[in-house]
Amino acid sequence: MSALVLGAEDAEDLQIISARLQDAVARVGDLVWLPKQRRFAALFNRFKWESGQGLRVRSGLHFDGVISVKAHNIKRGDADAVVSLLAIQYTPKGGEDPGGIIELTFSGGGAIRLDVECIDAGLKDVSGEWAARGRPLHEV
Repeated sequence: MSALVLGAEDAEDLQIISARLQDAVARVGDLVWLPKQRRFAALFNRFKWESGQGLRVRSGLHFDGVISVKAHNIKRGDADAVVSLLAIQYTPKGGEDPGGIIELTFSGGGAIRLDVECIDAGLKDVSGEWAARGRPLHEV
């Protein structure tokens, strides 16, 4: 299969990226805010829901125009701690300002909140596929 490359410039686009990253796992050390570049970047091992074959792939996610980043219930001091992404959501600030809050929600109650000028995101597969150890399960 070809590598996935997606961009997001509005809330609907961001929902598509969120769906592709559902159940992706990352090391805390692979979640990085680069304040001088106003960029938040992350590397995830993404479950390839679209393949239907129980595969994972390494994917890079980035957000540009990031004003500030706040983390809640994330072990920032432990670079090898693993987090599992549940969803990415956008909340506009209101008015005509394109800015807002992008929240990455992780299992176990963790979250990362990005205060952004606007939605400017990208997701790209950066490795080959490999067999996943298991299929993520969710209660109905």
